[in-house]
Amino acid sequence: MLRLLFWIALIAAAIWLWRKFKGTSAAPTSPREQDAPPMVRCAHCGVHLPRDRALALEQQWYCSQAHLEQGPGTRDR
Repeated sequence: MLRLLFWIALIAAAIWLWRKFKGTSAAPTSPREQDAPPMVRCAHCGVHLPRDRALALEQQWYCSQAHLEQGPGTRDR
């Protein structure tokens, strides 16, 4: 009976420690998420790209000079 209580206590302590360390490691955001640039959508083709690589015209974003010149596209697909 004493062995059974020992194993139950050991398993309970292991589960408690696992949950404790699992919860603390997942809480902070990773540096990769913090450094991610904001994304914008091309008004012509709909592709998403980092805002610092996009071209802006009248509050719309474009992925290339050709799409900027062609203007907003129809995305009925």
